[in-house]
Amino acid sequence: MFSLNKLHNSFKFALEGISISINENQNIKIHLIAAIFVVIFALLLGLTRYEFFAVGVLIVLVISAEMINSTIEEVVNLLVNEHRKEAKIAKDVSAGMVLLVSIFALIVGLFIFIPHIPTLLK
Repeated sequence: MFSLNKLHNSFKFALEGISISINENQNIKIHLIAAIFVVIFALLLGLTRYEFFAVGVLIVLVISAEMINSTIEEVVNLLVNEHRKEAKIAKDVSAGMVLLVSIFALIVGLFIFIPHIPTLLK
């Protein structure tokens, strides 16, 4: 059965998770600062709404990947007290996901932004 209280709590917990991610994760702070600069640059260059949407999707994708990475690291730390090969693999693969998504975002971002740079220089 549908419950407004459960729905409210779901949003409350999700917002708490976002807040924790921002407050306790240095890498997410770095991604957010970079995202602010990207959005400002996008506004200055006059990106089309589709380009701006694509940039927004990339920003959310990178930050989401970092949040997943942080979650995996926290769970591994909770479950494994000693140094184990499997724990290292889980953490390294998770960090690799963030790197891969970030590189993809950078490449797509370059394709979007570079054609607009001559306009800015005029």
